[in-house]
Amino acid sequence: MVSAAPFIAVDWGTTNRRAYRIENGEVVATERDDRGILAVPAGGFPALVAELRARFDGLPVVMAGMVGSNRGWHDAGYIACPATIEALAAGVVTPEEGVSIVPGVCVDTKSRADVMRGEEVQLLGAVAAGLAPADALLCQPGTHNKWAVMKHGAIADFTTAMTGEMFALLKAHALIGSEMAGEVDAGDDFRQGVEACADADLLAALFGVRAASVLGHRAPGAAAAYVSGLLIGSDCRARITQPGQQVHLLADGLLADLYSAAITIAGGQAVVVDSKASFVAGITRIRNLLP
Repeated sequence: MVSAAPFIAVDWGTTNRRAYRIENGEVVATERDDRGILAVPAGGFPALVAELRARFDGLPVVMAGMVGSNRGWHDAGYIACPATIEALAAGVVTPEEGVSIVPGVCVDTKSRADVMRGEEVQLLGAVAAGLAPADALLCQPGTHNKWAVMKHGAIADFTTAMTGEMFALLKAHALIGSEMAGEVDAGDDFRQGVEACADADLLAALFGVRAASVLGHRAPGAAAAYVSGLLIGSDCRARITQPGQQVHLLADGLLADLYSAAITIAGGQAVVVDSKASFVAGITRIRNLLP
């Protein structure tokens, strides 16, 4: 059952903040700004939240994302896998009356550690809304790409790949960065990169971008898309373990196009899921479970 009581949902990340007024499970108003946690001065969170609530009639607020990290307002901790939406709701912290912060999710074993904060609401929300099956492989592309294995509606396990950040680092600081001009799209150059990473040593293939440019093997402006294909293709090939494997992709726009193409070339089947609808469903379900 969807609660009729209105509330404010906030996805508060590192560089951006999105706020939604939700009534009857539907978004009726939205705000977005660049007041991510890195833009908030020391001690500045209470005032920013108070201002936000004032603009939304003083409604209660449920927040997810980096606002609950050790660099945010209040460290909300992590729920260990397997993590359910009920466990997230039970782990919510309340820094002040009317304000709730959702915890993140972690993998914490002797052999491996991983964390997510914010993505868990979308992943669990996708299942809660029926946008993805209770048992599925979900992918949420981004700077730190998340691959989540869902079992019985819970996040059973997940892996974070630094795909987007690696592209940015290579472009800004690597020898091949000067070659990485031009736009990235899901065209031929990107697809060539995805194909090339199938049998290639990734590190050697990356240096090959420089060599191809020097020897005139690749047209100027094509390298950025090719490198993107190498990185995203490598990421997808590492996760797709069987032909025809279905991947529910929480993305839109260019990222949806790039990952859909790479997943298909790697032998999988991409199913694009509405990430905003997933977040709204997840945060609403959490709100309904709160006291």
